[in-house]
Amino acid sequence: MVSLQTPVCDFGQPAPDFALPGVDGRVWTRDQCRGEKGLLVMFICNHCPYVKAVRDRIVRDARELAALGIGSVAIMANDPSDYPEDSFENMQRVAAECGFPFPYLLDETQAVAKAFGAVCTPDFFGYDAGLGLQYRGRLDASRKEAAPPDARRDLFEAMREVAATGRGPREQIPSMGCSIKWRGEGD
Repeated sequence: MVSLQTPVCDFGQPAPDFALPGVDGRVWTRDQCRGEKGLLVMFICNHCPYVKAVRDRIVRDARELAALGIGSVAIMANDPSDYPEDSFENMQRVAAECGFPFPYLLDETQAVAKAFGAVCTPDFFGYDAGLGLQYRGRLDASRKEAAPPDARRDLFEAMREVAATGRGPREQIPSMGCSIKWRGEGD
């Protein structure tokens, strides 16, 4: 398993558009996912221990951010041929079991992940109301195990700041996780 860190935030970079199938049977676009104050795009998957450790925190933060006008979406871009746990059927199961309050989308061609520059799961992209990038950091101090309950909520605090001011924090700690499983690059 390859562990990677995300690059530094490229402030103002526009959010790529997309139209991807969701586990709910709908096709979702970027603009359908955004909120009045911004958009959080999360690249996650089902099998990654880094994601499994924080699914409940992702759900909590997405719910609380929705109340602040930040829309959220999760995208799964791994090649499920080598990782069957990441199949569309398992995406549907995980979304239901975890009560995802956001669309969970399949990027089968991996073109959307490449357009965003996603490198790992989880990989978080926080955009302002104009869809300019303001956050490219971690959820919190969690790694393969959840951080203590009182850990600083880096992502939530950053996106709350974006909702209030339109700007993300200058200091951001990169997210860490499993590499995205690109087609033709079996581990």
